[in-house]
Amino acid sequence: MDILGTRTFVEISGERMLELPPLLVHAHTSMKRMDRVVGMAEKMVENDLLVFPALPPDAAMELEMDRHRMDLAIQLSEHYLNLRYKWQWGDDVLEWIRQCETTFETNPQLRPLLRPDLWPHAGRSSFVRLLEDKAISTSGVALETAVGLRLSFRQLPPFSCCTDQFLFYLNEKISQSAYQAWSAMGPSEAASLPPERFHFDVVTM
Repeated sequence: MDILGTRTFVEISGERMLELPPLLVHAHTSMKRMDRVVGMAEKMVENDLLVFPALPPDAAMELEMDRHRMDLAIQLSEHYLNLRYKWQWGDDVLEWIRQCETTFETNPQLRPLLRPDLWPHAGRSSFVRLLEDKAISTSGVALETAVGLRLSFRQLPPFSCCTDQFLFYLNEKISQSAYQAWSAMGPSEAASLPPERFHFDVVTM
Protein backbone atom coordinates (compact mmCIF):
# COMPACT_ATOMS: atom_id res chain seq x y z
CA MET A 1 0.00 0.00 0.00
CA ASP A 2 1.35 3.43 -0.99
CA ILE A 3 0.01 6.63 0.57
CA LEU A 4 0.51 9.93 -1.21
CA GLY A 5 -1.06 12.91 0.53
CA THR A 6 -4.63 11.92 1.34
CA ARG A 7 -4.77 9.21 -1.33
CA THR A 8 -4.05 5.51 -1.04
CA PHE A 9 -2.62 3.61 -4.01
CA VAL A 10 -2.71 -0.16 -4.40
CA GLU A 11 0.61 -1.93 -4.79
CA ILE A 12 1.18 -3.91 -7.96
CA SER A 13 4.07 -6.35 -8.08
CA GLY A 14 6.68 -6.01 -10.81
CA GLU A 15 7.73 -2.98 -12.78
CA ARG A 16 6.48 -3.53 -16.33
CA MET A 17 3.79 -1.36 -17.87
CA LEU A 18 0.37 -2.99 -17.86
CA GLU A 19 -1.83 -2.65 -20.94
CA LEU A 20 -5.53 -1.81 -20.61
CA PRO A 21 -8.17 -1.84 -23.39
CA PRO A 22 -8.47 1.36 -25.45
CA LEU A 23 -11.05 3.91 -24.42
CA LEU A 24 -13.32 4.35 -27.43
CA VAL A 25 -14.84 7.84 -27.46
CA HIS A 26 -17.80 8.78 -29.65
CA ALA A 27 -16.89 12.39 -30.27
CA HIS A 28 -19.77 13.44 -32.53
CA THR A 29 -23.18 13.92 -30.99
CA SER A 30 -24.80 16.08 -33.66
CA MET A 31 -28.52 15.62 -34.14
CA LYS A 32 -30.14 14.80 -37.46
CA ARG A 33 -33.04 17.21 -36.89
CA MET A 34 -31.59 20.16 -35.01
CA ASP A 35 -34.38 22.33 -36.36
CA ARG A 36 -36.87 20.07 -34.59
CA VAL A 37 -35.01 20.47 -31.29
CA VAL A 38 -35.00 24.25 -31.62
CA GLY A 39 -38.72 24.11 -32.45
CA MET A 40 -39.42 22.11 -29.27
CA ALA A 41 -37.29 24.56 -27.32
CA GLU A 42 -39.36 27.46 -28.64
CA LYS A 43 -42.54 25.72 -27.45
CA MET A 44 -40.94 25.14 -24.05
CA VAL A 45 -40.13 28.85 -23.80
CA GLU A 46 -43.69 29.81 -24.72
CA ASN A 47 -45.42 27.24 -22.52
CA ASP A 48 -43.28 27.94 -19.44
CA LEU A 49 -43.38 31.73 -19.86
CA LEU A 50 -39.60 31.96 -19.69
CA VAL A 51 -39.34 35.45 -21.18
CA PHE A 52 -42.02 37.90 -20.08
CA PRO A 53 -45.69 37.68 -19.11
CA ALA A 54 -48.26 38.90 -21.62
CA LEU A 55 -48.05 42.64 -22.23
CA PRO A 56 -50.25 45.09 -24.16
CA PRO A 57 -49.68 44.85 -27.93
CA ASP A 58 -46.68 46.86 -29.07
CA ALA A 59 -44.81 46.12 -32.29
CA ALA A 60 -41.37 47.02 -30.95
CA MET A 61 -41.89 45.10 -27.73
CA GLU A 62 -43.25 42.07 -29.59
CA LEU A 63 -40.21 42.05 -31.85
CA GLU A 64 -37.90 42.24 -28.84
CA MET A 65 -39.76 39.40 -27.10
CA ASP A 66 -39.50 37.25 -30.22
CA ARG A 67 -35.76 37.82 -30.23
CA HIS A 68 -35.52 36.88 -26.54
CA ARG A 69 -37.61 33.77 -27.12
CA MET A 70 -35.37 32.65 -29.98
CA ASP A 71 -32.20 33.35 -27.98
CA LEU A 72 -33.53 31.34 -25.07
CA ALA A 73 -34.63 28.50 -27.33
CA ILE A 74 -31.16 28.34 -28.85
CA GLN A 75 -29.62 28.30 -25.36
CA LEU A 76 -31.86 25.41 -24.32
CA SER A 77 -30.93 23.52 -27.49
CA GLU A 78 -27.23 24.06 -26.84
CA HIS A 79 -27.63 22.87 -23.24
CA TYR A 80 -29.29 19.70 -24.50
CA LEU A 81 -26.52 19.06 -27.04
CA ASN A 82 -23.98 19.52 -24.24
CA LEU A 83 -25.99 17.10 -22.12
CA ARG A 84 -25.88 14.53 -24.94
CA TYR A 85 -22.13 15.00 -25.26
CA LYS A 86 -21.52 14.49 -21.54
CA TRP A 87 -23.84 11.48 -21.40
CA GLN A 88 -22.01 9.86 -24.32
CA TRP A 89 -18.69 10.37 -22.55
CA GLY A 90 -20.13 8.73 -19.44
CA ASP A 91 -21.44 5.81 -21.48
CA ASP A 92 -18.05 5.34 -23.16
CA VAL A 93 -16.23 5.44 -19.82
CA LEU A 94 -18.53 2.86 -18.20
CA GLU A 95 -18.08 0.55 -21.18
CA TRP A 96 -14.31 0.97 -20.86
CA ILE A 97 -14.50 0.15 -17.14
CA ARG A 98 -16.35 -3.08 -17.93
CA GLN A 99 -13.62 -4.03 -20.38
CA CYS A 100 -10.93 -3.16 -17.83
CA GLU A 101 -12.61 -5.36 -15.22
CA THR A 102 -12.49 -8.25 -17.69
CA THR A 103 -8.79 -7.55 -18.22
CA PHE A 104 -8.19 -7.54 -14.46
CA GLU A 105 -10.08 -10.82 -14.05
CA THR A 106 -7.90 -12.55 -16.64
CA ASN A 107 -4.63 -11.24 -15.20
CA PRO A 108 -3.51 -13.08 -12.02
CA GLN A 109 -1.37 -10.08 -11.10
CA LEU A 110 -4.37 -7.74 -11.14
CA ARG A 111 -7.29 -9.96 -10.14
CA PRO A 112 -6.85 -9.52 -6.34
CA LEU A 113 -7.08 -5.74 -6.64
CA LEU A 114 -10.82 -5.91 -7.36
CA ARG A 115 -11.71 -8.02 -4.31
CA PRO A 116 -13.78 -5.89 -1.92
CA ASP A 117 -12.69 -8.01 1.06
CA LEU A 118 -9.10 -6.82 0.60
CA TRP A 119 -7.97 -3.37 1.69
CA PRO A 120 -6.88 -1.34 -0.07
CA HIS A 121 -8.65 -2.52 -3.20
CA ALA A 122 -9.55 -0.90 -6.49
CA GLY A 123 -13.20 -0.16 -7.18
CA ARG A 124 -14.96 1.04 -10.29
CA SER A 125 -14.41 4.66 -9.35
CA SER A 126 -10.66 3.90 -9.31
CA PHE A 127 -10.80 3.64 -13.10
CA VAL A 128 -12.36 7.09 -13.37
CA ARG A 129 -9.62 8.44 -11.12
CA LEU A 130 -7.06 6.70 -13.32
CA LEU A 131 -8.40 8.55 -16.38
CA GLU A 132 -8.11 11.82 -14.48
CA ASP A 133 -4.58 11.01 -13.29
CA LYS A 134 -3.54 10.22 -16.85
CA ALA A 135 -4.89 13.67 -17.84
CA ILE A 136 -6.65 12.42 -20.96
CA SER A 137 -8.22 15.08 -23.17
CA THR A 138 -11.99 15.31 -22.64
CA SER A 139 -12.64 18.65 -24.37
CA GLY A 140 -13.74 20.18 -21.09
CA VAL A 141 -16.04 17.35 -19.95
CA ALA A 142 -15.78 16.56 -16.23
CA LEU A 143 -15.52 12.78 -16.11
CA GLU A 144 -17.24 12.38 -12.75
CA THR A 145 -20.19 14.45 -13.94
CA ALA A 146 -20.36 12.54 -17.22
CA VAL A 147 -20.30 9.17 -15.46
CA GLY A 148 -22.89 10.37 -12.94
CA LEU A 149 -25.17 11.45 -15.78
CA ARG A 150 -24.84 8.03 -17.42
CA LEU A 151 -25.54 6.36 -14.07
CA SER A 152 -28.74 8.41 -13.82
CA PHE A 153 -29.99 7.53 -17.30
CA ARG A 154 -29.47 4.23 -19.07
CA GLN A 155 -30.65 6.05 -22.17
CA LEU A 156 -30.55 9.82 -22.43
CA PRO A 157 -34.09 11.22 -22.16
CA PRO A 158 -35.33 12.93 -25.33
CA PHE A 159 -35.50 16.69 -25.35
CA SER A 160 -39.28 16.61 -24.97
CA CYS A 161 -38.88 14.94 -21.54
CA CYS A 162 -36.46 17.56 -20.19
CA THR A 163 -37.52 20.68 -18.34
CA ASP A 164 -35.77 24.00 -18.63
CA GLN A 165 -34.88 23.71 -14.93
CA PHE A 166 -33.16 20.38 -15.54
CA LEU A 167 -31.24 21.68 -18.55
CA PHE A 168 -30.17 24.92 -16.87
CA TYR A 169 -29.62 23.97 -13.23
CA LEU A 170 -30.38 20.43 -12.12
CA ASN A 171 -28.45 18.05 -14.35
CA GLU A 172 -25.05 18.92 -12.82
CA LYS A 173 -26.29 18.39 -9.25
CA ILE A 174 -28.09 15.16 -10.12
CA SER A 175 -25.01 13.84 -11.92
CA GLN A 176 -22.66 14.73 -9.07
CA SER A 177 -24.93 13.14 -6.46
CA ALA A 178 -25.21 9.97 -8.54
CA TYR A 179 -21.45 9.72 -8.94
CA GLN A 180 -20.77 10.32 -5.24
CA ALA A 181 -23.25 7.61 -4.24
CA TRP A 182 -21.79 5.20 -6.81
CA SER A 183 -18.17 5.84 -5.82
CA ALA A 184 -19.03 5.34 -2.13
CA MET A 185 -20.42 1.85 -2.72
CA GLY A 186 -18.48 -0.95 -1.06
CA PRO A 187 -17.25 -1.77 2.44
CA SER A 188 -14.42 0.78 2.35
CA GLU A 189 -13.04 3.61 0.27
CA ALA A 190 -11.51 2.31 -2.94
CA ALA A 191 -7.81 2.91 -3.42
CA SER A 192 -6.34 4.52 -6.52
CA LEU A 193 -4.54 2.71 -9.31
CA PRO A 194 -0.95 3.92 -9.86
CA PRO A 195 -1.10 5.77 -13.21
CA GLU A 196 2.56 5.14 -14.01
CA ARG A 197 1.90 1.39 -14.21
CA PHE A 198 -0.89 1.49 -16.81
CA HIS A 199 -1.04 2.31 -20.48
CA PHE A 200 -4.07 2.59 -22.76
CA ASP A 201 -5.01 4.47 -25.89
CA VAL A 202 -7.89 6.91 -26.29
CA VAL A 203 -9.46 6.37 -29.70
CA THR A 204 -11.91 8.87 -31.15
CA MET A 205 -14.65 7.11 -33.05
